[in-house]
Parts: sequence; C-alpha cells; structure tokens
Amino acid sequence: MSDSSGVQGSQSLLRRKPIDNVEDESGRTGLFKSLGLWQLTAIGVGGIIGVGIFTLAGLVANGGEDGTPVGPAVLISFLVAGLASAAAALSYAEFAGMIPRAGSAYTYGYVALGEIIGWFIGWDLLLEYIAIVAVVAIGISGYFTEFMSGIGVTVPTWMQGTPDTIEGGVVNVPAIVVCLLITFILSRGTKTFGKFELVAVGLKILLILGIVGLGFFYVNAENYSPFLPSGFGAVFTGAATVFFAVFGYDAMSTAAEEATDGKKHMPKAILLSLLIAMVLYVLATLVLTGMQNYEDISPTAGFASAFQSVGLPVVATIISAFAVISILTVMLTFLLGVTRVWFSMSRDGLLPAWFSTTDRNGTPQRVTWIAGIAAALLAGVFPIRAVADLTNIGILAAFVVVCVAVIVLRRTRPEVPRTFKLPLMPIVPAFGVLASLFLMLQLHWETWLRFLVWLLIGLAVYFFYGRKHSLMNPDSPRHALLKRGA
Repeated sequence: MSDSSGVQGSQSLLRRKPIDNVEDESGRTGLFKSLGLWQLTAIGVGGIIGVGIFTLAGLVANGGEDGTPVGPAVLISFLVAGLASAAAALSYAEFAGMIPRAGSAYTYGYVALGEIIGWFIGWDLLLEYIAIVAVVAIGISGYFTEFMSGIGVTVPTWMQGTPDTIEGGVVNVPAIVVCLLITFILSRGTKTFGKFELVAVGLKILLILGIVGLGFFYVNAENYSPFLPSGFGAVFTGAATVFFAVFGYDAMSTAAEEATDGKKHMPKAILLSLLIAMVLYVLATLVLTGMQNYEDISPTAGFASAFQSVGLPVVATIISAFAVISILTVMLTFLLGVTRVWFSMSRDGLLPAWFSTTDRNGTPQRVTWIAGIAAALLAGVFPIRAVADLTNIGILAAFVVVCVAVIVLRRTRPEVPRTFKLPLMPIVPAFGVLASLFLMLQLHWETWLRFLVWLLIGLAVYFFYGRKHSLMNPDSPRHALLKRGA
C-alpha cells in the first residue's frame, strides 16, 4: 500500500515520505536497537535538565550584562515555557508512537507536510542542535571556573571565555574541551552512551534534590520581593530564553529507531521526561531566588553563588563539580540529536550518502565528529545569550511544524495505527502553534536575521543537491547506488 495522500510528482516540492514503508526502512538503517523505556526517559531528562537550572535560571533572574532582570518571576518564565512545550510534547508523543524513526521533527514534517518543509526543519535542526551543545558547554565553563577557584586553582582569564562574556577573555577553552569529550563518549556507540546517560541522569536528579533540600533551609522570604521587578514583558522574554531548557525530548525522539520498542516506549518517555523536569525546575527556581537576591545571583553559576552567599563555600564547590558532570548529559542528548537528523537526511538522499555510513557499533562516526568539532568552535568564540536565542528560534520553528503536522496527518491518514493520541485535537496542537509563535516574537531581530540567513543557505543546498538526489525523486542517482549496494 502506498501513501496516496501526498503529492508524489518527481519534481514536486511537496512530495511526502510514505508512512507505510517505515518498518521496512528501519530494518536496514545500520543503527542498533538497544534503548529501553528508562534509558529513553533518562536521555530526555538528560536533555531537559542541566543548563536550565545551573545556568539559565540565574542568567534570566539576574538579567546579565545586556538583559532585563526577571527576578523571582523566573519561576513564571519556566512555567510559560513548559506550558508551550507541553503542547508540542503531546504532538511529538503521537508522532513517536506512529513513526518510530530517526529524524524527529524533520521526519514528521516530511511525512505530513512534504519534502520542502521537512528539509527546512531538518536543515534548521542541524544548526540548532549544534548550537545547543555549544551553549551548554559555555554554561559548564562558568561552573568549571567556580570549581577550580574553590580548590584554590585560578583559571587564567584569557581562557575563561570570549571578550563579550568576560573582561580579558580570548577563547573559552573549557567549553571547547568538553565538546570534544562528549563527542568521544557518543562515538563509542548508543549502547555505551545509553548506560552512561542512565547513571549520569540518576546522579543529576539526586544532586538537584539535595540542592533543593539543603537550600530550602536558607530561603529568605524577603528575597522574593519584588517578585516582578521588570513586569510581565520581561517574564515572557525570559520564557523565550529559558525555552531552551524545556525541549530535550525533541532530541531524544531522534533516537526512535534505536529503541527496543519505539512505538510503545517513545510516547511514554517523552511525557515522563517533561513531567520530571518541570517539577524539578519549579523547586529549583524557588530555592535559588529565595536564597539570594536576584541582583546578586551569578548569571553563569547561579547555585554556586547562592551557596557562597549563605556561607557554604564547600557546598558551592561540590555543586560546581557535579554541575559540570550533570550538564554533560544535556550535551550528549543534543549531539545525539544532530547526528541522527543528519543521518536521516543523508539516508533520504537530501544530503550526500557519505554522511549516513555507520561503523560496527551502529554509530555514524563521520557526522558525530563533524558536529562535535563544529560545536567546539562555536562554544569557543560566541557569548551564551546569542547562542541560546539562536537555538530557541530554531526549535520553536520545529515545534510549529510538528503541531501543524499532527493536525494534518490526523485528517489525511486517520487509519494509521497510533499507540498514543493527544487529547483535545486540534485545540492542544493549535495552542502549541500559537504559543511557539508568540515566544519566537519575543526574540531579538538579530536572532531572526541569523535564522533567515541560515535558511537561505539551506534553500540553495536543497535546490542544487537535495531535490535532485532525494529518494522520492524516481530519477535520483541514489537509486542506482542502492541497487548496487543491495
């Protein structure tokens, strides 16, 4: 049976990827099925929790050098971002239970809305995921410096960050090193990565609960006043920034083909990971802004500075050490995401086949190392806010596409089996579209400009290469290569 709902002309920009051959295709991926429910959930939680608590919460509350302080209302910023993310998460869960295939939003857009939409989202995610790895590495750098200071070692100023983030800074060496480290870990294979992620995320949750439990005894209610120092406008702008911290399940869904039972486990893992993360975010932001006045919170190492302020420098040093370890899981999740989207686009013929080659461990080594090195270069020379905003606009765009796609596919392919159906169709995904567009409009015009430039570059790549070589094109040169390979 073929997918007759799509426009199938060889030259059509809206030709769709058929759903019905997903199972056959996933049997020849070269990727290994080794991830169970709790490993998938750990990957999702690992991608969501980390830099949001340890870096962005302090940055948004304090405002940093070039931002407006949100103060204790950073809690509302997280809730607004989480609500918008929840609508998209339900849409992702329905797709993941229906199409357990690598590629996430790229694949969903390709199946429901057509090739050009899928291309744009895939191309978008290549940049956004790499940028996420970079911004998390920048966040780790601040805690690494705090940790070294706590044990009596002074990190030279020139290697702590860029001139935009610290006076006297030249390049962010710790961020570069940690990008290369997580690239090496992911290159060892999905099975090894899954085990590492499960243990690391478990330690991360225990650390956060310990921080919240201890910090609760040092909360001063006076620090919650004023709760809204800059009004609700700043709260929504803050939500657009911290949105970066609430969508790790998106990258986790790119590993669907490596799940032992993707249709059953992926929807559960997506919803579980977001629920766990939001509970921890609410508790952590309450404690952080209660321990220290928002004006004094460090924008790069919030909890470390909070415990320093209440006379617990040893705890601050311990937090800095564990923050570095726990934030690694965020980087691993999103590096996994970019490599699987890249792999999927290559396998579909939209990018050269050279990128979809896997090794004996089922790992696409070439794209793993290319993405890791690109993230290291980005982390070494860009300030954290510019990179965070760039990632957010791309992911929000992906959320818009997924929410629209789930509505379209429910109408065009109602007969396709779904292990999970999102409630209140089409109200929930429509809310996801509106919420995502609203948050996108809160971002600076420079972010929109960078985003549009990247999409224009992608448009050129698609018309010069992807459109001709796509496997959806009957005249694609890739068909001859596949026949020879078979």
